[in-house]
Amino acid sequence: MRKKSVLLSGIAALAVIAGTSSAFAEKITIMVGGVEKQIYLPAKLAESLGYFKDEGLEVELLSEPAGVDAEDELLAGAVQAVVGFYDHCVDLQAKGKFVESIVQLSQAPGEVELVSAKHPEIKSPADFKGKSLGVTGLGSSTNFLTQYLAVKQGVKLGEFTSVPVGAGNTFIAALQQDAIQAGMTTEPTISRLLSTGEAKILIDMRTKELTKAALGGTYPAASLYMESGWVEKHKEATQKLANAFVKTLKFIDTHSADEIADKMPKEYFAGNRDMYVKALASGKAMFTADGVMPDDGPATVLAVLSGFSKNVKGKSIDLTKTYTTEFVKAAN
Repeated sequence: MRKKSVLLSGIAALAVIAGTSSAFAEKITIMVGGVEKQIYLPAKLAESLGYFKDEGLEVELLSEPAGVDAEDELLAGAVQAVVGFYDHCVDLQAKGKFVESIVQLSQAPGEVELVSAKHPEIKSPADFKGKSLGVTGLGSSTNFLTQYLAVKQGVKLGEFTSVPVGAGNTFIAALQQDAIQAGMTTEPTISRLLSTGEAKILIDMRTKELTKAALGGTYPAASLYMESGWVEKHKEATQKLANAFVKTLKFIDTHSADEIADKMPKEYFAGNRDMYVKALASGKAMFTADGVMPDDGPATVLAVLSGFSKNVKGKSIDLTKTYTTEFVKAAN
């Protein structure tokens, strides 16, 4: 009887452990600068594929319309990680704050500067003078790139207006209402406006080659970035996140746009799955296959930011502290 009692108590203990194992899953909150954007697709895809759970992580994905808002949430300690543009890592170091790209998701911005069909006079960024230009948010990566393109063509920062209009429906409405005459956005917003003829492409940065033509080099963009201090104290959790994202990038690299779309929420298609798939098919080459930072990327980002930003220009930036390959190399 005693043996049976011990056996039963042992089984009960195992049942409690098994039943509460999920409670021991590490909780990580990631803020995405627009979770429905194709440039940030790896975040939702990793969740859909179950890769976070496979690593023993309980990941909550939150969404802000602009990367700058996501950055603010990270610095406030409200989230542990951000899926946003790497250029924030460089910009923040100039302000004395250290964040680093843990997984480099893309090697091109995936952004396009669109011009309203109502304004054929805008033929290059040199024509931005006096215009209102749409960006996701003030201080966002779209704002950074817009300012660089304007200044590069001789237009001063005070000679045009950056208007924060987000993406998707809000961007489209701003263009339709002539609140902006041009603007920078991503898929699927790009394809939606091109299909109706309401906008045309001025500058395309959806591929590595087109980006080099526009910005002078490889421009690593979408990344998983975190505060350096947090990473140092949570290396195991950081490695698990890197493992999940690297597996996701390998999935993207080895599967068709149609197969990837099957794993995404239908509401991300904005009512047109075929258009979403077509855009992804032509744009998925922007993603890295392994999460490793391109060797020539950080220097291009620094050169772009130094081209217009008083915050960065002339500052001593240690690019080696803006990213790490430690975790992605271990994941690979």
